[in-house]
Amino acid sequence: MSAEVLSVYDEALRAAEESRGAELILQDAFGRERMIDAAEWYRDHISGDEGLVRRCSGPTLDVGCGPGRLTVAVSALGHAALGIDISPMAVSIARRRGAAALRRNVFTPVPGHGRWHHVLLADGNIGIGGDPSALLRRCRELIGRAGRIHVELSSPGGQSWAGRATVRGASERPPAAFRWAEVAADDLATFAGPAALHPVDTWQEAGRWFASLERI
Repeated sequence: MSAEVLSVYDEALRAAEESRGAELILQDAFGRERMIDAAEWYRDHISGDEGLVRRCSGPTLDVGCGPGRLTVAVSALGHAALGIDISPMAVSIARRRGAAALRRNVFTPVPGHGRWHHVLLADGNIGIGGDPSALLRRCRELIGRAGRIHVELSSPGGQSWAGRATVRGASERPPAAFRWAEVAADDLATFAGPAALHPVDTWQEAGRWFASLERI
């Protein structure tokens, strides 16, 4: 991810921490725009988190942890949890909130390789890198034989996409381009199959859609 995108993301997280406007505008590969409120990521809890956290019954890697909401929640249950994020601001905030967090790209060496019981891809993080199958394949490498990957998805019936997106924040700087993706719940098998994974659990909670994946 480019320095420009990281700057926009860090600026939104800083605004959220300071209780200022933290809106981001994401434009997808089709030119459609939607608002993302980064302040939500900063909350201690978002409706729908319960089922996701409850399924993390052992050591958990939170990929794209942001301000560490889920990392802290899993730790509070007594399980080892590590958050990773490429944003220095996200990692700093997560640590201040009591999470174990590292500034790390999921596609580079990660502690606990092949031994994690659970990997989280929440809050749209299935989009990281703009290639969901490649991301799921990488997460498969990180879990143990009986490990599970828990993924948040877009609602069924939506249009999955992967490709160039842009994001802009509250400042006057121009939109920053990066590769991103979204996966609708009813399209998951299309992306999971090439990663040698299959869904073993799906659920909906508080208007959010999730699935758990295991090795084939």
